[in-house]
Amino acid sequence: MTTATTIAAAPLSTQDAEALLDAARRAAEAAGVTVAVTVLDAGGHLLAFRRDDRAVLIAGETSTRKAYTALQLNAPTADLVAAVQPGGPFHTLPTALDRPLLFIAGGVPVHRDGRLIGSIGVGGGAPEQDHDFAVEAVRALS
Repeated sequence: MTTATTIAAAPLSTQDAEALLDAARRAAEAAGVTVAVTVLDAGGHLLAFRRDDRAVLIAGETSTRKAYTALQLNAPTADLVAAVQPGGPFHTLPTALDRPLLFIAGGVPVHRDGRLIGSIGVGGGAPEQDHDFAVEAVRALS
């Protein structure tokens, strides 16, 4: 009898979450953009959050929803925007769930050893900027 061995990836730690948050904020500051950053663990629980006091207030909500969406669908939110347009495969998904998803660029899943361990969401800049800041943070963690 052959048994498969599963090696668990180390979970996203609070130290990892702080590193993601700091890297995203540094990228945003370098671009002159004020943002909010949310980091969630694999279960969707908040590990880190910070909103620049000059960022628009809604940036906190959008960063959290982007992180949640990226986690639930295990995909960058930038890659999902077309899927929720009329005729797209996820057209009704944004209104079908209790917890609102947000299909705007800026949410990115975080993987370790090929496994989903959390996500990061950035809000406050243009969607493309938020996406770039989140990707930069994930790259910095790797």
